[in-house]
Formats: sequence, structure tokens, C-alpha cells
Amino acid sequence: MRYAKIIGTGSHVPEKVLTNADLSRMLGEDIDDFVSNVLGIRERHVCAEDESTADLATAAARRALEASGVEAADLDLIILATDTPEYLSPATSVVVQHRLGARRAGTFDVNCACAGFVTAFDVAAKYIAADESYRHVLVIGAYAMSKYIDWSEKKTATIFADGAGAIVLRAADEPGPLASKLIADGSFHDYMGIYAGGARLPITEEVLREGRWNKVRFAKKYPAEVNLEGWPAIIGDVLRRSALSVDDVALFLFTQVNRSTIYEVMDRLGAPRERAHTVMEKWGYTGSACIPMALDDAVRAGKVQRGDVIVMCASGGGLNMACVAYRW
Repeated sequence: MRYAKIIGTGSHVPEKVLTNADLSRMLGEDIDDFVSNVLGIRERHVCAEDESTADLATAAARRALEASGVEAADLDLIILATDTPEYLSPATSVVVQHRLGARRAGTFDVNCACAGFVTAFDVAAKYIAADESYRHVLVIGAYAMSKYIDWSEKKTATIFADGAGAIVLRAADEPGPLASKLIADGSFHDYMGIYAGGARLPITEEVLREGRWNKVRFAKKYPAEVNLEGWPAIIGDVLRRSALSVDDVALFLFTQVNRSTIYEVMDRLGAPRERAHTVMEKWGYTGSACIPMALDDAVRAGKVQRGDVIVMCASGGGLNMACVAYRW
């Protein structure tokens, strides 16, 4: 059997920082209490005018390649997860391939919103397991949602941020990924998103003048149980198929949108809260990038040791959800 082994991690954030105090001034009201104490976000990084998704993805990829000791020229495949692409077409992954000089690598993008990276990781692991021609695979989650924020809308301006995270996978003869699961519920497709710019609602003068659907919007309110019930359920399924219990998991990495939700889920699982590593306090909510960024942060902080089981659990608009159990 061939398995996918993570041999390098990397992350990157733009230099520009927006604190809760900055946003309070911009919005004309104090948002710090809720955003800091409930969501867990104290500051976030956002792109400069001349920065975009491919810039963030390339920088994170270079850090992951450096950590892995693999040259870009040795990559066989690049999978990039984002719902803030460089262009509508072509794919952002091919831009990154060019910038890295990874001329041998095939590329494609994955878009299932904030579940994108975990989904892309699962796909990459299966490529390696199924086809011996794929030895080194680069998986990236990248997010430049600040480009789509209405900075006068409190519900979105206080949460979203920009960044990228990446991992390098190598074929190995030991696990690796233990089990995974992807689920979706399309009845939520019109709850949150950027609804203009595609075939259904192309960008027009009228759309730009109105200024609503060309920005990220919570069109409807998600029920709290989507994550509070969905995350424990999908984790339970993955752990059962891995022949593991919650007590066997050394580190949980969740979508970094709400620290209070993460802690409540940990309580429901019966796991200590400190086993859930978070980064939203310094990087905000970086969507499809947040889990690889949290993983890289945990690795560099010495929180991950050989043999540890890591559970990555992500959810995003659509609704999409993805979970992977991985032995380090």
C-alpha cells in the first residue's frame, strides 16, 4: 500500500493588519467585546491593493517546500483550494505552478468554500495511494476574501481575513491518512457567498452600482447546529472507521470561524479544549486557508509529535463539510 505523508508545512499572511480597534473606528461602534470574546478574533491580516490570492499561495507553498526539502521541479501535482480565485478562469493553481517553476506538475483548483483544503488534502492522498506516478503533491489553501468585503457591513467585515497555508505530501509505505469523509447539503447554497460574477449573475453596471451581490454576504442565517451537531457527527464517523476514540486524538483543527463553537464542540466530544489548536486570535478567519495555517502554526510550535493523530474538520458555504484523521 502507498500512503500520503506530510513532509512539510508552510503558511503566509499579508503584512497589513486590522485590529478590532481599527474596525470599531471604521464601523462607528465598538465591536471588540463580541469579536474578541465570542469569535476569538483580535486582529486579522488583509491584502494590500497589489496583493492577491496567487501571491499568498505562492509564498505559503515556498515555505512548505523549504520545510520539506523538496524542489518545486520535483512536484507531480498541485491542488489549490480557494473560493477567492486569482481569476474566474484560468485556475489559480496554474499561476502558482508557473511562479514556483514546477514545470512537471499537473494542477487543478478545488472550490467547496471553507471545506476546500481538507477536501483537497483527501483528494491528494487518494491520488498518491492510487497512482504510483504521483510521488510529491503540493496542497494549498488560499484566501483573499478582503477583496470581496463590504467594509461597512459588521457581519462580514469583523470576521474575514487573508492568508494561505500549504503542505507537501510524499508517497510512503505507512499511514498517513486513516479515514476521511466528505458531506454536503445543497439546500444551504443560497445562505452565504459571493453571488455575482458567475454565469447566473454576471457583473454589470447595475450590479456594481447596487454593490450588494458582488461582495461576500450572509444572505440567510445558518442554524447554530450546522457545526455544533455536524462536526461531532462527522468526526465520530471518521474515528469509528479509523478504529480510534476521541482520547486517541492529540490535536483537533477546526475551521477557525468561531472559538466559542470550537470549545462547545470539544465539550460535546468530551475532549480537553486545549487539544483544539486555534489561530483566529492573530489571523482572523481565513476560510479555506485556516486549517493548513493552523497546522503549520502547531507544527512550528512543537505541538505535533511523530505518531500523533490529528483530526482536521472543516465546513463552508454550500454547505460542504470535510474531515480527515491523519497519523503524523
